[in-house]
Amino acid sequence: MPSTRTCAVLAVLAGLLLAGAGVTAQQEPLFRSGTQLVDLFVTVTDRNGRLVPDLLQEDFEVFDDGEQAEIVLFENDVRPITVVVMLDTSASMDLNRRRLMAGAEQFLIRMLPFDRARVGAFNDKVEIEPAEFIGDRDELISWLPRLDFGNSTRVYDAAATALEALSDVPGRRVVLLFTDGDDTDSNAGSRDVLNRAITDEVMIYSIGFESNYFNGARYVTTRPDRNLRRFAEETGGGYFELTEAADLGPTFTRVAQELHSQYVIGFTPRRDGRLHEIEVRIKQRGMQARARRSYAAPTATNDGP
Repeated sequence: MPSTRTCAVLAVLAGLLLAGAGVTAQQEPLFRSGTQLVDLFVTVTDRNGRLVPDLLQEDFEVFDDGEQAEIVLFENDVRPITVVVMLDTSASMDLNRRRLMAGAEQFLIRMLPFDRARVGAFNDKVEIEPAEFIGDRDELISWLPRLDFGNSTRVYDAAATALEALSDVPGRRVVLLFTDGDDTDSNAGSRDVLNRAITDEVMIYSIGFESNYFNGARYVTTRPDRNLRRFAEETGGGYFELTEAADLGPTFTRVAQELHSQYVIGFTPRRDGRLHEIEVRIKQRGMQARARRSYAAPTATNDGP
């Protein structure tokens, strides 16, 4: 029998297909983040890693620098996302190119009608296609085989480029970053990426992949960049680490499922202009909440209207 969340998603899809104007309305944020409210997108899993979609507001607790904050907004609806899918196409991924593109396709085909995306690749250079964010899944998938391959692995430059692409986009923003190795040639640093993601309130999902390739002298086993986990944990995204034997499709599918199964929680920020730590807890045992770990508090002079 379909879950409550699945039924909710189907109901949303049906409503959007019947009323095109509803799609535009869904894309508008319900509140201004960072001033009136701090907004958190929260993923909840049970002890087996399964998504928990049907909790109530009273099941959650939010702590701001260790002090419990009052939850003033709670939603359990499917919310639109704008996402940049950034794929490692360096030389070490050459033998796994088709598998990678097939996995990314699994994410793109699960976009909902009000979602928007661009796809990108990074090696010794960074590219993102098409020129604008679109919701046409077929067109997005058609760009995958056209993404260029190269030598180096510019992980941080790729993440920085994705964040820049999202900078003027309203609403909920996500970077999905896939790589099989350490950063080798970026101008941006890991701290630059993390600081901007926190400041801009962008969620980063990271997939680390172990691959084996011949570098011209010997066979090498890659290890995914150690900062991938940190990016995900600090911004409220998810981190997945896969061996070369793993099927990539289910992980890309899982990311899409999580992004469409998150709770929205809002609380009133402090007004001291400082960086505050956030913790979200679930009262029920055996459940874990994942959300961004900090927010930049406004000051009394920049509260806005």
